[in-house]
Amino acid sequence: MNSDIEIAKNIKLKHINEVASSLGINSEDLILYGKYKAKIPLSYINKNKQKTGKLILVSAISPTPAGEGKTTVSIGLSLAINKLGKKSVVVLREPSLGPVFGVKGGTTGGGYSQVLPMEDINLHFTGDFAAVEKAHNLLSAVIDNNIQNKKNNIGLDPRTVSWKRVMDMNDRSLRKIIVGLGGTMSGVPRETGFDITAASEVMATLCLSENIQDLKNKLGKIFIGYTYDKQAVYAADLKVNGAMAALLKDAIMPNLVQTTENTPAIIHGGPFANIAQGTNSVIATRMGLSLSDYVVTEAGFGFDLGAEKFFDIKCGYSGLSPKVVVLVATVRALKYHGGANLTEINTPNTEKLIKGLSNLEKHIENINHFGICAVVAINRFSNDSEEEIAIIKNKCNELGIKAFDINVWGKGGEGALNLAEAVVEEANKCSCHFTPLYDWNWTVEKKIETITNKIYGSVAVDYTPKAKKDLKKVYDLKLDKLPVCIAKTQKSLSDNPELLGQPKDFIITVREIEIASGAGFVIPITGDIMRMPGLPEHPSAENIDIDENGNITGLF
Repeated sequence: MNSDIEIAKNIKLKHINEVASSLGINSEDLILYGKYKAKIPLSYINKNKQKTGKLILVSAISPTPAGEGKTTVSIGLSLAINKLGKKSVVVLREPSLGPVFGVKGGTTGGGYSQVLPMEDINLHFTGDFAAVEKAHNLLSAVIDNNIQNKKNNIGLDPRTVSWKRVMDMNDRSLRKIIVGLGGTMSGVPRETGFDITAASEVMATLCLSENIQDLKNKLGKIFIGYTYDKQAVYAADLKVNGAMAALLKDAIMPNLVQTTENTPAIIHGGPFANIAQGTNSVIATRMGLSLSDYVVTEAGFGFDLGAEKFFDIKCGYSGLSPKVVVLVATVRALKYHGGANLTEINTPNTEKLIKGLSNLEKHIENINHFGICAVVAINRFSNDSEEEIAIIKNKCNELGIKAFDINVWGKGGEGALNLAEAVVEEANKCSCHFTPLYDWNWTVEKKIETITNKIYGSVAVDYTPKAKKDLKKVYDLKLDKLPVCIAKTQKSLSDNPELLGQPKDFIITVREIEIASGAGFVIPITGDIMRMPGLPEHPSAENIDIDENGNITGLF
């Protein structure tokens, strides 16, 4: 069986001009990055056309090491819709080098449902992550410069500065550092640290902006800290948001690539889902809706994280509204949620499968909270038995939702025609009306408790003393009307990654609350979530190599 990268290398790519032409884009308007990648100018966004486009959101059950394949299904579904004679574009996030070199390896789909060129997309791509990193770190440099200077300063108290630096790599040794050592000419010593670029507020802000002016204004609202006389300081006070936006002048434009079946794909932005909103940019989604009839997009990780934030934050700011949700599940993952270990997931086990169905059931319940029509996609693996597939379908039937087993890894769009037909039908006939989970005008506590109770299933929320202090700061800064973006483990519906399936009677503990006033949300942090992950004992980087001809291997 060929690996993802081996399959990708055997696909004959079309010139990106030809791909753009299929969307009605003039090749003269493209900003080319070689023959197979390009940026699309924002002038191609057509808000009138968006009103007729159908937005399809793909999410999943709680992720497991057994794998679910949400991105692969998103790509395969778009391929299948195109095979039906419809005009579809898949719109995805950009991969972060942290997961690429850390745990997951490549993140551009799999098998015959990939976005290409997968090596470029997984590595530096068009430089968007680098631009976000530079814009973020420019602000960091200006902050320390302002603290250092005796004349041109605003009296910023370095003890209150919450802004760190970022890099797009998992490096736990940089979580906490001291800067400014080396004497008076080297800055003022203070404690700070690094986050991973995908967790940067600049990334989250970019993905919620409508245009360069909107981005510049939002960047100016980034909260920095306080002056010595207790006045709040924002990036605009340091007169740096214009320069930050200038660094992002190309990064704000969506990237056009193609799939394994040479259909168009738009990839843009990459905020993490367990610390930020976890979706591609508003601009990219609008672009997809302007250029096609059906846009397939995803929100990761599971529905409880990515999709909830997609609805309550991204849709809240943009006014976008999906017509259909596709919930991805696998037999393997459901057995894992039912107690099977990784050595058992390829062996038929109806008892563990039935026990694990509670996780699927909870996510279906969560979809219903938002009033959106939904279908379930069973992403099939070769070891799945017909009996196991039937058990999942029967359960979905009991819950009043259609389920379809698909094989997009092995067959591309051909392997999801049944799902595509159902999704198109639902998108065209669905009379459901999207309803946000909460009102932004509620108190912060009520918003948090609504999400944790209705979506996660908790019985209560506990706030540490630090979280209570942070909560007071949110109210003092008059930021309490912002939506909340809860940081939580993706592995469980609870804040404990060991509690699989559908945990009951648990309490969510908010240990601190961060402010992302530029992006436009506050971040209650639960469990052990960190903004700078570490590498595993055997990182994926050990498997990645390049030969003398420039051929890359090991990107799964």
